[in-house]
Amino acid sequence: SFGEVKKPETINYRTLKPERDGLFCEKIFGPTKDWECHCGKYKRIRFKGMICDRCQVEITRAKVRRERMGHIELATPVSHIWYFKGVPSRIGILLDMSPRQLEKVIYFAAYVVIDPGQTPLAKREILTEQKYREHREKYGNAFKAGMGAEAVRELLRDLNLRKLQEDLRREYLETSGQKRIKAIKRLEVVEAFLQSGNKPEWMILAAVPVIAPELRPMVQLDGGRFATSDLNDLYRRVINRNNRLKRLLELNAPEIIIKNEKRMLQEAVDALIDNGRRGRPVTGPNNRPLKSLSDILKGKQGRFRQNLLGKRVDYSGRSVIVVGPNLKLHQCGLPKEMALELFKPFVMKKLVDRGQAHNIKSAKRMVERVRPEVWDVLDEVIQQHPVLLNRAPTLHRLGIQAFEPVLVEGKAIQIHPLVCTPYNADFDGDQMAVHLPLSAGAQAEARILMLSSNNIMRPAFGDPVSIPTQDMILGLYYLTFNIDEYKGPAKAHFVDGHAVERDPNEKLHVFAGPKEAQMALDFKTIDVQDWIKIRWKGEIVRTTVGRMIFNLAVPDAWQMPFINKIIDKSTLRKLIAELYRKYGNAETAKFLDAIKSLGFRYATVSGTTVSISDVVVPPEKDELLHAADRKVEEINRLFEQGFISEEEQYNQTIEVWSKTSDEVTGVMQAAQHPLNPVFMMATSGARGSLAQVKQLGGMRGLMADPSGRILAIPIKANLKEGLTVLEYFISTHGARKGLADTALRTADSGYLTRRLVDVAQDVIIREDDCATAEGIIVADIRAGKEIIEPLYNRIIGRRALEDVIDPRDGTVIVHRDEEIDEEKSQTIIDSAVGEVKIRSVLTCRAKYGVCAMCYGRDLATGKNVDIGEAVGIIAAQSIGEPGTQLTLRTFHTGGVATEDIITGLPRVEELFEARKPKGQAVITEVSGTVHLIDEKNERKVVVTDENSEEHTYEVPSKTRVIVKEGDKIEAGDPLHEGSLNPHDVLRLKGERAIQNYLVREVQKVYRSQGVDINDKHIEVIVRAMMRKMKITEGGDTRFLPGQLIESSHLADENEKLIEKGKAPAAGVPVLLGVTKASLATESFLSAASFQETTRVLTDAAIKGKHDPLLGLKENVIIGKLIPAGTGMTRYRNIVIDPEGQDVDDEGRPRAQAYEEYTGSGLADEAALMEVIGQGPTEEAQRLHIAAAVRAPEPAVQYEGEYDVDVAPGPSPLELQMGKRKGISPEDLP
Repeated sequence: SFGEVKKPETINYRTLKPERDGLFCEKIFGPTKDWECHCGKYKRIRFKGMICDRCQVEITRAKVRRERMGHIELATPVSHIWYFKGVPSRIGILLDMSPRQLEKVIYFAAYVVIDPGQTPLAKREILTEQKYREHREKYGNAFKAGMGAEAVRELLRDLNLRKLQEDLRREYLETSGQKRIKAIKRLEVVEAFLQSGNKPEWMILAAVPVIAPELRPMVQLDGGRFATSDLNDLYRRVINRNNRLKRLLELNAPEIIIKNEKRMLQEAVDALIDNGRRGRPVTGPNNRPLKSLSDILKGKQGRFRQNLLGKRVDYSGRSVIVVGPNLKLHQCGLPKEMALELFKPFVMKKLVDRGQAHNIKSAKRMVERVRPEVWDVLDEVIQQHPVLLNRAPTLHRLGIQAFEPVLVEGKAIQIHPLVCTPYNADFDGDQMAVHLPLSAGAQAEARILMLSSNNIMRPAFGDPVSIPTQDMILGLYYLTFNIDEYKGPAKAHFVDGHAVERDPNEKLHVFAGPKEAQMALDFKTIDVQDWIKIRWKGEIVRTTVGRMIFNLAVPDAWQMPFINKIIDKSTLRKLIAELYRKYGNAETAKFLDAIKSLGFRYATVSGTTVSISDVVVPPEKDELLHAADRKVEEINRLFEQGFISEEEQYNQTIEVWSKTSDEVTGVMQAAQHPLNPVFMMATSGARGSLAQVKQLGGMRGLMADPSGRILAIPIKANLKEGLTVLEYFISTHGARKGLADTALRTADSGYLTRRLVDVAQDVIIREDDCATAEGIIVADIRAGKEIIEPLYNRIIGRRALEDVIDPRDGTVIVHRDEEIDEEKSQTIIDSAVGEVKIRSVLTCRAKYGVCAMCYGRDLATGKNVDIGEAVGIIAAQSIGEPGTQLTLRTFHTGGVATEDIITGLPRVEELFEARKPKGQAVITEVSGTVHLIDEKNERKVVVTDENSEEHTYEVPSKTRVIVKEGDKIEAGDPLHEGSLNPHDVLRLKGERAIQNYLVREVQKVYRSQGVDINDKHIEVIVRAMMRKMKITEGGDTRFLPGQLIESSHLADENEKLIEKGKAPAAGVPVLLGVTKASLATESFLSAASFQETTRVLTDAAIKGKHDPLLGLKENVIIGKLIPAGTGMTRYRNIVIDPEGQDVDDEGRPRAQAYEEYTGSGLADEAALMEVIGQGPTEEAQRLHIAAAVRAPEPAVQYEGEYDVDVAPGPSPLELQMGKRKGISPEDLP
């Protein structure tokens, strides 16, 4: 502390200067103006460090007012509300008193016996006012009792923690039940105090610290009034009451007044620390509770989440986006005015370097007045300087990508049509933010890791994300379409439902080459979709003109076979994935740009328009409806005569109508021409689906009511014919529910992502190989007969745990620790190997994070994963991002036959939070043989184990039993349909089983919604949920039963103990839900910034925790580079050998290749693209960036305050960048 605050005054309203000894006092907190004392005797920097003899203010910078703290000496001790009111009450646990008794003592409602002396009273006994008087009369001064925090402080001071520790240890070993649990709880707190060296009486405050004045500012509003932070009011109340108490004590006021004043002081301090925790909160004007210190820390608007984890940055701007169809994939259009403001400092420097401005100030003036010469300079500055574009909400890492800016007129940012999918952007008024990477290292990272053409693949599954959509697909479909090869359901153009046989000897136009065919097309001799024969790379190909045009977009160098098929969405997706694998991202990016232009061009040329007459209503519809009506009448008649129940009637009616609906859809498809614009949109995958076309021209079919029950009255009309009033009314339910759901889902999904990120944020690739001998066995994931995720997808990009042998001829398909790529995976499937043992993060032995071998391929690049990759965050984003597509509600399938099954987002949440599921299945606790008992009112399953003991389980009557008489079942198997309780699975079947169960169940939900996610992401989260062990036996360790300990930590401790020949601790694995797991992390900074801030901090303070700063959040909070990617220590201060010993595949030095790459001007774009494609390898690129990202230098280096190793001199990369920008090495730091 820099001094005591004695007065409640803030500033003098006349002079607006801080009052002396007040809450803003300059003597305590430092001067309000740089290098100037309060009275004005000393002004100027040359008096630095002096203390003014008149006003005692130190001459220093004004910013010390952000860090200097003061204090208030209290006239009586007060308790700290966190330790007394928090759950569990730490003071209460130590003193073995209930919080209610404590409250009475602390708030002066009762006495507590401090020292019973020779009297029959017990220590810590609570006495009411009346009892106290009686005892005083009876025993006189033979005993000592007191009230208020002072009494509690004495009790805490009297504690002998060592002795208490021994007593409690004995107690928990000897007792059981509630007593034992209580002893363990108390022991935990006692041990925490002993280990941290904190003294219990420190939980009672004798002085209150006052935070720096700049952090609770007071500002003058126009109109002469002042706005002040709530804290100032809270401090003022404490000071006022404290001063009044001092005065009363000096005056020897009556005891009752003093007690009242002490109680009020206690309440004032409570309100300051945590307002509203006890009793009514202190309110300011208009009854708003004041924000106390705790409130400032917690919640989304609190210090942690608002200011430490997310900050606003300089060098950024935002604007509306529009499409830039002529941009390359790695470019974006940046409005000129915006670019000038963003690049202002760079432009100013360039102006001075060129001699167009004499100094920085005149350069600044030139830029601000927008002189014509600044535009030329700006053009030069933005060359090779990428910018980052971000669209909120940033659901996965593709929500921020880097682009080369191209200056454009107007005020809107232009983006490439192909990056709309990853950003989930459209041009109906979306806005985007632009950020500018400043340092050479940041630019290198943006350019190599974040450039949009380097992020073509989706990190969640490894499939292409930047693929043409909508108009482009329509154009390509039209371009490559030919009616003879059309395989779809539309039959209108066929004679009698058969394709017209073509004469094999028919005369086709033959062309010597593409140019000739193009000419014929221009002269309208042939049409885009006509068959022709053409010479293509030395052979004659029978194809259509359109396909020839499409193949011209494929670069010659690729040696691709001629693509001779109709291109629709799925074909295109496969094609791009294949090209990416073979030729890398730069080449693929070029190809994407080419087909983007083709697609747009031919969508225009095709003249596709949609009119109401394009919606074809099939003529057979009426007959089908009449037939259905007759069937329903028959069902109703049966019901009225009592042959079937109401439920059966309902279910059969629904079945009739859904079948009819499908039939109508079938005949509607058959009535279409394949090139019917509405129909073509759906079949090519451009927009919409057959289900939507069905509503337009078939029948709308069955609808659900608000509760989700399907109504038995179908909508027979379609949207072209128009709905009746009743039909319209029924269909409004669905529409409204859809909108309400979407809004709720977004919030739920965002919260899920946040919890997942928090639990997995410190899972980083930390080593190459952990050398484990364990792995997991994978096979197809099935639900009943249906394959949900095939084995092929589960093993691609993973490493084999042991050799995979082909059962047909005994050859080895994949060797141990070798990566299983697409080809090998296909071979494994063809050879009918049912299951494969692979390495997995679930069995990785790495102590922190995971190793590269267990993780396998980095899905976003298709290469092996690099050390430093933050795979935990990628996993969380991959699972959270599609969360908004999952359904929210449970579906009622009308009848009451099956209980509602939870699917969609609630199910995913249930799994990750490891909750007891809704609709939980009864499971068997023992292995044995099944015997079924089916009585009238209840069903039972009897399991006989190997000792012939019978265990009887009751099965709910509404569910389907899935075991048969005489079945052999294992412990933990379900007896009927329903979800399993994950904790039971863990207890009965072990770790491997629960891990597989969670992965399988999460996959089921996502796959059922058509969302592809790779297993490894779910595995990463499950690993993070299973990091802890629950201690069962403490052995000779200091662990207590019931404590949660990191598995690796427990193993280390036990190893040490076994070496010394002592008893190790025993523990069982536990499964924690993601929220619990995040709060149980070793890092208190990370946990405090997640949830329950005050509880986490209270705990950390008592235990005297220190934070190892291993995760990402902790480092972000304290402002360090994150220990992932190029921020890892191993990548910092790397020196690149200029001799270039490191060579790439073509035998040229990598450093040189990199130099060519960073140095190539944009003018020669082909060269740039070539170098990006076959430039430095990933590892080398990472090294280069790393060299650029040297350890950051502190802004002001105070002597000895920072201990940062700063590599001397500029790095080679900075020199290189400097050379390109025309900066001499001397100018670099």
